[in-house]
Amino acid sequence: MTPNASPATRFSNTALTDFSTTAADDRLWVVCLCAEWCGACREYRPLFELVARDHPQFRFAWVDIEDHAEIADDFDVETFPTLLIASEAGTRFLGPLLPHAETLARLLDALQPAQALAPEVATLLGALQREPQAFSVAGR
Repeated sequence: MTPNASPATRFSNTALTDFSTTAADDRLWVVCLCAEWCGACREYRPLFELVARDHPQFRFAWVDIEDHAEIADDFDVETFPTLLIASEAGTRFLGPLLPHAETLARLLDALQPAQALAPEVATLLGALQREPQAFSVAGR
């Protein structure tokens, strides 16, 4: 599929995220926890994609908390968008973020050392590792 796939196509394999990575890939995941019905999330998605293109040192994913409830329910997301930045080494950020590309870019540039992984973060990262194409940033 291409980044210009129809809106009905929820997920696609695009150049924005390299899905050929192996478990040894230690780059951080930047995960937007969102919902399809959320207008702010729909408006934020193209901005998130721009930040993904500008930050190839990270892996980006878009996780709809309703479509992927089995891995997202434990996050108890109440505010959209909620962002998770984590790797196998730990969590760097988990919380709501203003839906502005500049805000995310500044956050990525100022990341702090990792904290121990919470069980729900470990579960989500495991799912991303197993099926990264299902969480494509540019997929629709």
